[in-house]
Amino acid sequence: MKAVVIQEFGPPEGMEVVELPAPVPGEGQALVAVEATGVAGADVLIRSGALAAYGFKPGHIPGGEIAGTVTAVGPGADPAWVGRRVWAATGVGGGYAEQVAVPVTALHHLPGGLDAVDAVALGGAGVVAHFGLRHARFAPGESVLVRGAAGSLGIMTVQLAARQGASVVAVTTSSRERGERLRGLGATHVLDRSGGGDPDAPGTYDVIIDVVAGPGLPAFLTRLNPNGRMVVVGTVAGPPPADFGMELLTAFQRSLSFATFSAATVPEGERREVTAQQLAAASRGELAGVVHGVLPLERAVEAHRAMDAGEVFGRIVLTAAGS
Repeated sequence: MKAVVIQEFGPPEGMEVVELPAPVPGEGQALVAVEATGVAGADVLIRSGALAAYGFKPGHIPGGEIAGTVTAVGPGADPAWVGRRVWAATGVGGGYAEQVAVPVTALHHLPGGLDAVDAVALGGAGVVAHFGLRHARFAPGESVLVRGAAGSLGIMTVQLAARQGASVVAVTTSSRERGERLRGLGATHVLDRSGGGDPDAPGTYDVIIDVVAGPGLPAFLTRLNPNGRMVVVGTVAGPPPADFGMELLTAFQRSLSFATFSAATVPEGERREVTAQQLAAASRGELAGVVHGVLPLERAVEAHRAMDAGEVFGRIVLTAAGS
C-alpha cells in the first residue's frame, strides 16, 4: 500500500510517499480501506518537529483520523464490521495511508448521507469543541470568544456555542471573507487577530476558547469578565510567554480562571457517545464540517504547505487511490 511517512522532521518536503506492506489486523482490530483522512494541526506540529520531545521518530505516518470501509477483522473482533463504512480515530498517527489497522473500539458507523470527506472534516474536532466548552463550564446565555476560529476546531466551537445558546459568539480570524463565513456558521461578531476591529463587539467575555496560544495569549486574559474562564484547546502558535500567569495574578480580585484541555482526559465511553451524536447531526445537516479542499494522498506535502502558510479555512482532506 501507499503511505506518507515523515523521513525528516521540519519543512513539508521532509514527507515522502512510500510503498509499505499492508497491515494485518491483530487481536480486536479491524482493517480499514481508507477513503479520506483529515490534515490536522497536530499533524503539522508533529511533522515540523515541534513535538520531538514526545518521541516521534523518522518513518512516522501522520494522520489521526480516517473514514473508509472495513475489509477484514482480526481475532476476537466482531466480523459484522466487515463491509461497514466507518469513521475512526487512529491516535497520534497512521492515517496518511491506503489501509489502516485500528481497534474495533475506535470504529464508528457512518450514518447514511454522510460521506467520508465530510466525516473527517467534522470528526475529532467536534469532540474537542464539545468537551472544551464543557471544561470551561459554559452555560446558555453566556458570551463566548473563539480565538483562532478558521480551523476545523474553531469552526466546530462556533457552531456548538451558538447551538447551545450563547448570547454572543465572537471570533478572531484573519480576513473579512473568513469572518463572513463564520457568521454563516453562528458567529455574531468578527474580530481581527489582535481581538479588535468590530466596534459593536463586547470588550470582555464569560468564556474564551483559545486554539492559538502563542505570544498573544496574555492579552486575551484581560478580555475575560469577572469569574471568566479561558481554556486553551490548541497551540498552533506555540507556547505562551513563560510569565503569562502574571496577568491572572494582576487581576486577582476578578477571580479569573485559566485551563488547558485535551480530549484524552475524557473517558472513552463519553467520547464515543458524543462522536456518534455529532456524526448523526452532520448527516441531518445540523452540523457542518467545512472542507477547504480535497487532495490525493500523494499531495500531502502540498496540503502541509498550505497549512504552514495559514491559507486553510476548515480542513484539507486527503483521499486514497480509488476512493
